[in-house]
Amino acid sequence: MNPTSPPQAAGRATGGRTAKVTVPPSRYRWAVASRALAAVGGGYALAAATAAGLGLMLAQADMARADAVLAATMLSFVVHAVAVLWAFGCATAWRAWLGIVLPAAPLAAWAVWSRGGLA
Repeated sequence: MNPTSPPQAAGRATGGRTAKVTVPPSRYRWAVASRALAAVGGGYALAAATAAGLGLMLAQADMARADAVLAATMLSFVVHAVAVLWAFGCATAWRAWLGIVLPAAPLAAWAVWSRGGLA
């Protein structure tokens, strides 16, 4: 198998045989590019939403502001690393995007809401 060719996806087993389906190279490349964008851009957005949302939550929970920001920022580095692992560990690019966007949305909404809106 050529190292630059896309992997062969296994089809359904039929009568003891497994049919192989070839993924078009352009589709495979777009899926990898989408995962890379989800890992880098989506992971950054998730980490930023985590730092903002968690920092505000901890500050409102009677933690000193500096400690709250420091704790939330340190955790956001871990969140970004896990988001990168998640993006390339999922079965599909859609699942990778959903796994990053769904937790980021409530955290970002909480950060915006707790600061009094976008204004």
